[in-house]
Amino acid sequence: MKKYTIQQGDTYSSLAQKFGLIDNGILKTYHNLHCPEEDVMHDEPVPGKTMIIIEDSRFLADTGFSETPIKESDQELTDHNSYSEENSEQASEKEKQTEKDEDSNPHDGKYFIIQKGTVQCNQGSEFPQFKVTSHQKHYWNDQEEKADYLAVTEDDLQFDPSVRSFGQCRLKPSSGGYLPCSYAPVGKWQKAYEKVKVMGKSCLTEISELMCSTGGKISILKHGQQSEISKSQVMNARTKKQQVYNPIVNYDEFKEYMNDQQYYM
Repeated sequence: MKKYTIQQGDTYSSLAQKFGLIDNGILKTYHNLHCPEEDVMHDEPVPGKTMIIIEDSRFLADTGFSETPIKESDQELTDHNSYSEENSEQASEKEKQTEKDEDSNPHDGKYFIIQKGTVQCNQGSEFPQFKVTSHQKHYWNDQEEKADYLAVTEDDLQFDPSVRSFGQCRLKPSSGGYLPCSYAPVGKWQKAYEKVKVMGKSCLTEISELMCSTGGKISILKHGQQSEISKSQVMNARTKKQQVYNPIVNYDEFKEYMNDQQYYM
């Protein structure tokens, strides 16, 4: 490991870019696991403090086909030939951290959503995957054009499963608990990335949202491009360490939830 003195203006995103890491959350997690208790960091890095930097090659950014973040060079994508050598290189690069100002784009550094991405409703109990129906033209990070990698657009309002997509709805209490979800989207997805379109439809990123007429707000749980963790990895993970990474999550309860999910194998 090595140490770095945090400078004014440093953020987890800019430091991840600086040290070539695949995820800015790794920085804070690794530091908090190896630093003295009084040096634990929670929000943004504190200038003047020393941060412990991970050097494990497993966490270095991949130069091949990996996650596709937003770039200012993005343009309309309408066919299967969007994977030129230039575009494939761009698709594998993380968005460089820019100075925060009034003109900053909220999509900067976020990832595009693909069909195997999952969503959540703030009033639901289950997490369905997307079902892309708006096109069959563009695939993020997949030259073989597998359906799982279809780009999700603002018009893709269907999920798998299609019935009771979000399980039970907390807005529908009953004597036995809650009634099943009766998903009813209100218009298109909001906060889509307008600079990248597939057949005239804006692509979704991690900040995109959709309202349900019942009253729930649907948001992105997983963009789908990352390699998914396996159930065995979750079960074998140390709860104490995971609590450092995300202190608001009860990891023991999360293990129980993962154990009940059929799509984590």
